[in-house]
Order: sequence, then structure tokens, then C-alpha cells
Amino acid sequence: MSTISIAPHRVSAGRSNAVRVGTSRVAATRRVAQPARGAGRVRLTRRGRVVVFLLAFAVVAALAVAIAAGSAATRDGGGAPAVDVVTVAPGETLWDIASDVAAASGGDVRGAMADIQDLNTLDGSMVYAGQQLRIPAAH
Repeated sequence: MSTISIAPHRVSAGRSNAVRVGTSRVAATRRVAQPARGAGRVRLTRRGRVVVFLLAFAVVAALAVAIAAGSAATRDGGGAPAVDVVTVAPGETLWDIASDVAAASGGDVRGAMADIQDLNTLDGSMVYAGQQLRIPAAH
């Protein structure tokens, strides 16, 4: 095994803290550690950034829920439109059914046809005997 000995370094009392530069003596200055710029700022770790992000997300989600809860669509209820169901008779057309609906409601036949097509998701005006159609209810 090897041994290492440490000898203390002695400084004589007669030495000054001055450094000789050229012919003049300049006093040596001691630098005191200064805090780095922005040392007052908080440095976040990865976990801290995740926590801050999740908290911000939770606040935004809570605001979205609060705003959506007070919207007009949720207050009014919006319910489905009132409908009646009719069965298409042999030889009957969509125009015939729409004209009956328009006569009962006092509206236009073309508007009644469009309403029936929308209620039943029909692509055209073709209907078949025995087919059941939803029509707007008469008021």
C-alpha cells in the first residue's frame, strides 16, 4: 500500500495581498460569488412542467364544462320533433303524402316533401307500398 502525506502550506504573516505588476503594486481583489442573472427565477424540472401543464389543462377543461353547461342548447332541451307514422298505400307517391301533410298544416307541398325526406333520410322521392314513413305531426 502506498501512503500519501499532506503538508499544510504556511503563509507568512508579513506577506501582503498585493500583486506586483510592472513597477506598481496593485491590490489583489477577491471576487465574491454573485448570483447568476435570473437566479430569482424558479427552474422547473420535467416533473414540475408536467404538473403545471396538467393543472392548466384541468382549469381549461373545467372552464369548458362550465361554459357548455350554461349554453342555450342544454337549457332548452331541444327534444325531437313531433312526428306521426304513415304506411304507404299501393300506388301512392311521396307527393300524395306530402300534399295531405301540407293540407293539414296549411303549408307548401314542396316544403312538406322536403321535411318528409329529411325525417326519413330519403335520397329521392321514391317510396314503396307498405313502407312506413315518419311525417311531421299536424298541430
